Amino acid sequence: LKSPHANMLTPVVGTLQECASEPSYRLAIKTERMIENLVKNLSGENEELQMHCASAIFKCAEDEETRDLVRHHGGLQPLATLLSNSENKELLAAVTGAIWKCAISRENVTKFREYKAIETLVVLLTDQPEEVLVNVVGALGECCQEPANRAIIRKCGGIPPLVNLLTGTNKALLVNVTKAVGACATEPENMMIIDRLDGVRLLWSLLKNPYPDVQASAAWAICPCIENAKDAGEMVRSFVGGLELIVSLLKSENKEVLASVCAAITNIAKDEENLAVITDHGVVPLLSKLANTNNDKLRHHLAEAISRCCMWGSNRIAFGETKAVAPLVRYLKSNDTSVHRATAQALYQLSEDPNNCITMHENGVVKLLLGMVGSTDETLQEAAAGCIANIRRLALATEKAKYG
Repeated sequence: LKSPHANMLTPVVGTLQECASEPSYRLAIKTERMIENLVKNLSGENEELQMHCASAIFKCAEDEETRDLVRHHGGLQPLATLLSNSENKELLAAVTGAIWKCAISRENVTKFREYKAIETLVVLLTDQPEEVLVNVVGALGECCQEPANRAIIRKCGGIPPLVNLLTGTNKALLVNVTKAVGACATEPENMMIIDRLDGVRLLWSLLKNPYPDVQASAAWAICPCIENAKDAGEMVRSFVGGLELIVSLLKSENKEVLASVCAAITNIAKDEENLAVITDHGVVPLLSKLANTNNDKLRHHLAEAISRCCMWGSNRIAFGETKAVAPLVRYLKSNDTSVHRATAQALYQLSEDPNNCITMHENGVVKLLLGMVGSTDETLQEAAAGCIANIRRLALATEKAKYG
């Protein structure tokens, strides 16, 4: 690898990047300090050698330490420079792949912005083969972690081609493009463009996609769209059969689909009219059915959905009748603080119904919540205290009725 001769280096790096498909080789490339040599050879004249180097980085940069090493050895600038060579598609696929994986680290995203890589990536959203597009969109999705880049993508005209890619069929591309569109939608100005281009309807239709990865990615992307749309309630109602479709996905076997759909339902249910519609479609028993889960990500979003759905009609009572209350109490034993917060809020909402208070009390909720009243998280503190207050109020009223 340290040889100055390109004709020998090319087959060596070619072999190395083929081997980098295996985890043990990726570890060796990192520990044997090969990243430095790979970076050095990105700046040569030999395109085949550059392609093999970029491809090896693409495969290895799933690892955080490797991503830092690429930056440390000055590899981000040559990668950004190679983006302008858009004629050689094999090289372009390797380079865009390396940029995508390196962009998982925020520090690298800042560097890519300095090197004007975002603008070049937007140009590559059209007239490229799918293997390049998957990587370009993946890279833009990661770069959207930085608010400034979400504005750059809009100013460079990147939102229409991204929305346009939502009509494709390639699974990997759809997973990446839904993520990128969702990340862009966190800015209200971007959301106006996405809405105008009917992007939310396209995301919604991807909930029917046969691949669970695509369904989940689309449902996650729908969340910021609802949060940032002008008249979100009306927009969601305009999708014929849309609410029924999203409720039916609660029957999925896939945990990621379930968590993302619960998150979407939490957002949908902020609109009272839509909450009434999903209640009619049987959202309460379906959410209750999921309550016996050990998956903390699902628990967090499920508890938030239950909390929000309590705001309509007799849903609070219905959650009690469909046995959602006792499993929720067990969530308070989780190690995840976001689960505690969401669960305490759900229990507070459910505790407005006397029968639910009795179930909670029987399942030992008071002891678990008492510890959380001292939390530094004010939302958690308030919900825990509110729930205990409701339980005490019921106990006092019962005693008063009993003993006068």
